[in-house]
Amino acid sequence: MKLSTVTDRRQSIFDKIMKRVKIDKDTGCWNWTGPTSGTGRGGGYGRMSLDGQTVATHIVMFTNFYGYIPSKKQIDHKCRNRLCCNPDHLEMVTHKQNQKRRAKWNTQNQSCSQEPSS
Repeated sequence: MKLSTVTDRRQSIFDKIMKRVKIDKDTGCWNWTGPTSGTGRGGGYGRMSLDGQTVATHIVMFTNFYGYIPSKKQIDHKCRNRLCCNPDHLEMVTHKQNQKRRAKWNTQNQSCSQEPSS
């Protein structure tokens, strides 16, 4: 495989994603406007078809920019926006790090009518 083939493939994947992205100038988020993983727990992530497989757009974008993701790692949205696929807003973390960040964000963003669960 020639290097130009790899570069062409990465550009093709990037272009495919960006056709369905709307950039939020205030937050810098690249918001996916295509299909999602639905609602409920684990929902709200962008989804697309790539080589006959349904894949998460943020994971594809991260891999396209930064490379392989080891099996014990996850991609976290530093912006906390599940539809964002801006590589600058994505970070490879452990499951534990991801859970801690989510818990901290959820605690900080509870409305006054919600009481923390014990």
